[in-house]
Amino acid sequence: MKVVPYKDQNTGKKEQVALMFNNISHSYDLLNRVLSGGIDIYWRKRAISFLVADQPKLILDIATGTGDFALEALKLNPDKIIGVDISEGMLAKGREKMKKMGLADKIILQKGDSEKLDFADNTFDAAIVSFGVRNFENLERGLSDIFRVLKPNAKLVVLEFSQPTNKSFAKLYNFYSKNILPPIGKLISQDDAAYTYLPESVKAFPYGIEFLRILEKVGFKDNLCTPLTFGISSIYCGKKPL
Repeated sequence: MKVVPYKDQNTGKKEQVALMFNNISHSYDLLNRVLSGGIDIYWRKRAISFLVADQPKLILDIATGTGDFALEALKLNPDKIIGVDISEGMLAKGREKMKKMGLADKIILQKGDSEKLDFADNTFDAAIVSFGVRNFENLERGLSDIFRVLKPNAKLVVLEFSQPTNKSFAKLYNFYSKNILPPIGKLISQDDAAYTYLPESVKAFPYGIEFLRILEKVGFKDNLCTPLTFGISSIYCGKKPL
């Protein structure tokens, strides 16, 4: 059974995720900082460090949201970053951010579907996804299309929530996810479902070895997983073979 934000609606996951992010786009960046204590900034830095040796010039940022991961990827000194997202509300906030920072020509944000990327085969030097793959309606299809648009020998770096393996910490984390995160998220975002969906989607996501198996299934090689902060999140890295 697929986890969706709005259980009383009959629309598909893709449509519901787009609606959810449209609804919370006005407060998304603030909520990220508040609910993670700012540790998400460190996680993004670590994830981007996996591409330092590659120095990619054209980067695709999938599920870009308001562009935070794309901004972090500027440290790689690329020529251009193209960010795609299904939520026009998130993209509007992101474009506003890029314009204020004078980066609208460097980071291009456009509406797009991760399962039907509007790019030719073998286009990008690297692809990045931050807290987005668990929202794919069809995970394998989305990863396969990312594989398609990457150049041979190019890397995919995914930052995604996982589940802590330490039993004591897992209990604390689960309490936070169920009892603290949803009411704070609701208060700030004014969306009843968004921050209930978040822990539900994390619990349903095939993290760790399971996700590495899916990466291998769609064609990626040299795949690795690096857990962060007791396993709250993980970095996955895979390469499209020559």
